[in-house]
Amino acid sequence: MVNDTTRLLGLDGLVVVKVEDAMGEQPPVVHLATADEQARCCPQCATRARRVKAWATTRPRDLPVAGRSVRLRWRKRRWYSDNADCDRGSFTESVTQVPPRSRLTRRLRACAGAAVADAGRAVVQAARDHHVSWPVVSAAFTTYAEQVLPDQPAPVAALGIDEVRRGRPQWVLDETTGTWQTAVDRWHVGFVDLSGGQGLLGQVEGRTSAAVLDWLHQRPPAWREQVRFVAIDMCPAFAKAARLGRYQGFCVTEVRDKKLKPV
Repeated sequence: MVNDTTRLLGLDGLVVVKVEDAMGEQPPVVHLATADEQARCCPQCATRARRVKAWATTRPRDLPVAGRSVRLRWRKRRWYSDNADCDRGSFTESVTQVPPRSRLTRRLRACAGAAVADAGRAVVQAARDHHVSWPVVSAAFTTYAEQVLPDQPAPVAALGIDEVRRGRPQWVLDETTGTWQTAVDRWHVGFVDLSGGQGLLGQVEGRTSAAVLDWLHQRPPAWREQVRFVAIDMCPAFAKAARLGRYQGFCVTEVRDKKLKPV
């Protein structure tokens, strides 16, 4: 039976068994049990399990409840898969908010990603606010952005192209040719809407004309035809891509002494 504490926590598929108030400044400990019968079904063959193999206690991290941090303790079962045709011998219970092998709830990840996308926080600051690592926030931001952003940006009249340095380069040895190839480029190219309010439209790895043209070619022809100006700096790769881009249906300009000059 669902109690008021379970409703307050709001994690679908989980029910609060008891709450222990910790001493001092430690957050309270909330003990959970599985309330979703679907968690007994094998994730591979969907067969409902009947035999318990073992018990496990996990500690997923979640958002504060009513403004107060909590420590979750979920005691769940590991089931035998009774389907003889299934290759999976056993599985552990999971629910929507806490997927298998996840240490964070989905809503905590979503909130961390929204803090960067909607609240304008830096990735590092969002990581500090939510007490997680910055790679977790970066991945959450990417997932959040993929869900809310359109497949293609809206057409722009003035397109800005510029590079940004990110980290250090990495190389790998090509055993066929015996030469070193770039695995991770330290330069990324960003595309910005200069005439509207979309801001950053996209970012690709590599400061080359091919990287710029590849991004442009991923836009529909109607989108490219709407671009009337392309603002770049003195980078030769951008100038080459801009000149080649003239034949894609739009004219280009180059930034020289803070003025737009046709190229």
